[in-house]
Amino acid sequence: MIAYVTVGSDDIDRAKRFYSAFLPALGYGLEEGHEGLSYALPAEPGQSPVLPDFYVKPPFDGRSASAGNGCMVAFEARNQQQVRDLHAAALSAGGTDEGQPGFRAAYGSDFYVGYLRDPQGNKIALFSSNPNEPGRDG
Repeated sequence: MIAYVTVGSDDIDRAKRFYSAFLPALGYGLEEGHEGLSYALPAEPGQSPVLPDFYVKPPFDGRSASAGNGCMVAFEARNQQQVRDLHAAALSAGGTDEGQPGFRAAYGSDFYVGYLRDPQGNKIALFSSNPNEPGRDG
């Protein structure tokens, strides 16, 4: 199981604007600290944390952050409309489009996805594979 994912950022304020445009709608809460942003899903008192956490931090080595070639973080939305809404919100909050929401021929008929880049260049996917919604072929 993946416990957490971290992406680097040279501008935490821009990253906060971008990620706060969609992560709260997916249930993530934000804690800010001197080391950056920590987004976590809520857990009931006495329960184990709901994983994974998502962190946005300046690189530990002090050099500029860079996006990994071939790296991507995907967040699951409740439905196709939420994918469209959150993709648009993330673009309005400083993201860049890497693929408008829709079905992709290479993936399953229920996999609906939109791609974008955060202000630092990290690739993000927002997807839904809700079997109760019309699929690519339906």
